[in-house]
Amino acid sequence: MSIHYKNILNYFDNRDTNTSAESFNAKIKAFRAQFRGVRNVEFFLFRLTNIFA
Repeated sequence: MSIHYKNILNYFDNRDTNTSAESFNAKIKAFRAQFRGVRNVEFFLFRLTNIFA
């Protein structure tokens, strides 16, 4: 609990959450699932930046 103390208080003080990061992670996972894994990491990152940037 004490590890997450600042993050918990940050929510109540500023109403900041990590929902945008979680949403982006879900998009990346869905993108990876379309191609059933990643073999060429450089090409994968290239495609991610072209689609989501």
